[in-house]
Amino acid sequence: MFETLSERLSGILDKLTRRGALSEADVAEAMREVRRALLEADVALDVVRDFTERVKEKAVGQDVVRAIAPGQMVIKIVHDELVRTLGSDAQGIDLAATPPVTMMLVGLQGSGKTTTTAKLAKRLKARDKQKVLMASLDTRRPAAQEQLRVLGEQTGVATLPIIAGENPAQITERAIKAAKTGGYDVLLLDTAGRTHIDEELMAEVAAVETIAQPHETLLVADALTGQDAVNLARNFDERVALTGIVLTRVDGDGRGGAALSMRAVTGKPIKLIGVGEKLDALEEFHPERIAGRILGMGDVVGLVEKAIETVEIDKAQKIAAKVKKGAFDLEDLAEQLKQMQKLGGMGGVLNMLPGIGKVKKQLDAANLDDRILKRQQAIIGSLTRAERKNPKLLNASRKKRVASGSGTSVQDINKLVKMHRQMADMMKSMGKKRGMFSSLFGGGPAPEMPAELPSGGLPPMPPGGFPGLSGLPPGLPGLPGGLPRGLPGLPKAKKR
Repeated sequence: MFETLSERLSGILDKLTRRGALSEADVAEAMREVRRALLEADVALDVVRDFTERVKEKAVGQDVVRAIAPGQMVIKIVHDELVRTLGSDAQGIDLAATPPVTMMLVGLQGSGKTTTTAKLAKRLKARDKQKVLMASLDTRRPAAQEQLRVLGEQTGVATLPIIAGENPAQITERAIKAAKTGGYDVLLLDTAGRTHIDEELMAEVAAVETIAQPHETLLVADALTGQDAVNLARNFDERVALTGIVLTRVDGDGRGGAALSMRAVTGKPIKLIGVGEKLDALEEFHPERIAGRILGMGDVVGLVEKAIETVEIDKAQKIAAKVKKGAFDLEDLAEQLKQMQKLGGMGGVLNMLPGIGKVKKQLDAANLDDRILKRQQAIIGSLTRAERKNPKLLNASRKKRVASGSGTSVQDINKLVKMHRQMADMMKSMGKKRGMFSSLFGGGPAPEMPAELPSGGLPPMPPGGFPGLSGLPPGLPGLPGGLPRGLPGLPKAKKR
């Protein structure tokens, strides 16, 4: 997400931090490069012009000149202006209305409206404990209503029964009646789309809006379309009362132009972003965190929140109890690998850690991808119960059998066993300490998480990692020890 823009901006700003003092010419040169980077990222021209002018105006002020580290002050100014451009405060879905709260999703065909409807329904059900009803108003696209019904079964969310021959207005009226009589908290209306904006589409959406009187009208836009997404938002906002935007496919958007332009151009907040194909891959849009990711500062708070949502507490507690006794076996390691994948895999976790952007090429060379996690899980799955409980049983003949059964090599098995041994030793030592993260491994109660991160910056990653991430090596960039030459259980980078 925003990899290209992040790499460009980080490189530009790094040059400023290497200089002891900054002249107006230095700032002007940097802003020219920032302007070029933003335009290449497909950010709207007006947004780029306003952004660079605001940064330049503040960066040549007395506060920067007198600062102990002028380069760092400029980075802070860029960060603050990025947050301002993205929308300052996070604005989530508004449920403050008399049930059933009606929400209408609009957008072009192919932008991901139906999938986003199901994702939003699952999120409202799981996080907000809402009773949700979904209704498809798309009578044009073949099997659109059937698609929503299937997604409803997958998410455990009710869908309005399909009646052939009804038009969108009739379906809307029936959905509202069903939501009221069924005691639903939220009604989600998935409207029809087109491959392009036309009068017929807009008239249909406006008619549904008149009948439903939605509390939230969310535009679903594909982040990969860049400036087209911004133009789409303008056109829809002229015909219906948009309350927010949902950007889909953000995980595949290396540029970030749509996200950076949307709020500034339309005035409508980006409320949610789709970060993957899975039905739980929908996140709230936090401008400050996104700005941090773009500038390579990571998103530790987001990572912790994601861990809290995905980690299965009962399993974590069982592992903690075993660790306290010094009994961390390969079955426990398999569970840790599953938790890692739930958090977005190795790449998803590392991208949210501070300083990763500066060593991205090194990480790419180390082949850090989810195939490694799957390979390790395949090896553990090929072991007998006795071997998982006691890895010391793995002699040469057993390793050959496991390698054949898992489609891996004996070297892969040796790396996994070594990784397990290192983790077991680390977690055993963590279990003897007290504190926020050591408590995860049986070392005492954890204090409450602070409401905000300290102003001095992000805290270093603890040696034990986050919940479900105890396999993460302690020597990540920006932490004591720097980047390790070889991460446990992962192949070393090949020399070219």
